[in-house]
Amino acid sequence: MLHTLDAPAVRTWCRLALRSLGQAREEIDALNVYPVPDGDTGTNLYLTVESAAAAVEDSFAAAGRDGAPDAVPELGDSVRAMARGALLGARGNSGVILAQWLRGTAETLAAAGGGAEQLRAALLKAAESAYQAVAEPVEGTLLTVAAAAAREADKVGGSLAQVADTAYRSARQALLRTPQQLAVLADAGVVDAGGRGLVAVLGALADAVAGHHPMGPVALSQPLPPVGAAVLAGDCEGHVRPPGPGHPAFEVIYLLDAPDAELPVLRARLAELGDSLVVGGGDGLWNVHVHVDDAGAAVEAGVRAGRPYRIRITHFAEAAARAGAADRRGEREPRARTVLSVVSGEGLAELCEQAGAAVLHADPDRPPASAELAEAVRRAGAREVILLLNDPELRAAAGAAADQLREEGVRIAVLPTRSPVQGLAALAVHESSRRFDEDVVAMTSAAGATRYAELAVAEGESWTMAGVCQAGDVLGLIDGDVAVIGADLAGTGETVLARMLAAGGELVTLVLGEGAPRGLAEQLVAHARRQRPEVDAVVFEGGQEWAPLLIGVE
Repeated sequence: MLHTLDAPAVRTWCRLALRSLGQAREEIDALNVYPVPDGDTGTNLYLTVESAAAAVEDSFAAAGRDGAPDAVPELGDSVRAMARGALLGARGNSGVILAQWLRGTAETLAAAGGGAEQLRAALLKAAESAYQAVAEPVEGTLLTVAAAAAREADKVGGSLAQVADTAYRSARQALLRTPQQLAVLADAGVVDAGGRGLVAVLGALADAVAGHHPMGPVALSQPLPPVGAAVLAGDCEGHVRPPGPGHPAFEVIYLLDAPDAELPVLRARLAELGDSLVVGGGDGLWNVHVHVDDAGAAVEAGVRAGRPYRIRITHFAEAAARAGAADRRGEREPRARTVLSVVSGEGLAELCEQAGAAVLHADPDRPPASAELAEAVRRAGAREVILLLNDPELRAAAGAAADQLREEGVRIAVLPTRSPVQGLAALAVHESSRRFDEDVVAMTSAAGATRYAELAVAEGESWTMAGVCQAGDVLGLIDGDVAVIGADLAGTGETVLARMLAAGGELVTLVLGEGAPRGLAEQLVAHARRQRPEVDAVVFEGGQEWAPLLIGVE
């Protein structure tokens, strides 16, 4: 348990928040009925935090370049990077508000430190900053949840963990009260989507302070009540709907380089043009969000104030029409199809390319973000895409990327393959001549019928499902969980393979990593055939750095 926030804790907080928002993304999208029922709040919050987390990772990389390889940044550097990353990547109304909330948090922590008293002050500053960003604050939203969390946390005189936990629990309670404060939420039978996202972020903070590892328990382990029946039965879940009568037709978002003195005039002009106005930022860099009927005038107002860029204009009715067309699209229109496989290792990449897939090379230390996945799909140039992730940690990023691509008219299916051996099994049955849905079903079935395992070397002492491991121990993971702790690769591999074959299997696939010793594959194939003579085996040189051996059993 931490007594003071430091840069590694901020890094853990961002990672946990991203993971929690990724798991809740579709749920939050379904809750999105205010201010516009466009079903994207969860995705926007995820993309905002994804940008914040990436900026924090960059701050660690910079510290390593400037000092010792294992150097870490100062707390101030990490929280300022988090806030700036969130501002640059903020999407939608809630994303800009969350970015401003993070900025308020960062300003206090960077100036005063990371103790319990400073966290209380930071939460108060964050709530104040979020309110100031919104031209016409409305209760029953993320703002209300932020204020309640800060207010209750300020009453706690205990430790850093008590402050963070109180903020989280108070936010949960405030979220459950939002339908009583905003009629549109009560009518739909839901809580506020943006508030639900902030609860996830505060839960991640509480987990980080409690010392939970990024791959350990996820925030919100005590689930909130389920989404109301009204939203699940309605047409807002996962779909874009045009705004109702009288609501502006366009959403306009841009980054703006402008002196602080220009902001009052800009705010006044944009308030005249439309509603849902949120302006976050400071020190000459701003993120502007507004709903208007005259998108050109909104951009022109930015030009008068400074230099607008990264301009995004969304016509709500056209977005709804595109989404509906994508849902209705059949197989009458011939479309080129591509399979895109995310892999790490030159040998694995070559295997996928030989099987006809396009490849996105992934850094094992920094998985691709949603923007990288979306750009890789665009580069593939196909209108039908089957995406093989080969890593369970990419599901949330892939989901966010897929939502963006569907709006662009790309038909995409994300196969949540959890290991490259599952991806290879899926590629083996891919046939572009089949109907898209049939191809997806066949590939999904092949991946699902493949059990997967890997060998890894422990970097330090740790608790696992198989007991306590020490640095240098060989870990045998089956279907993602540590099942065997051994002393050497060959012996551990034999034990893992025997356990997998005990449940049946016809084909064993071994993918050798960069650190695999000579003769390992031959020894394991001989072991498998002694146990099950009828089993076929194939061996590939994968070249992956992160695991000396991958095993698949079909």
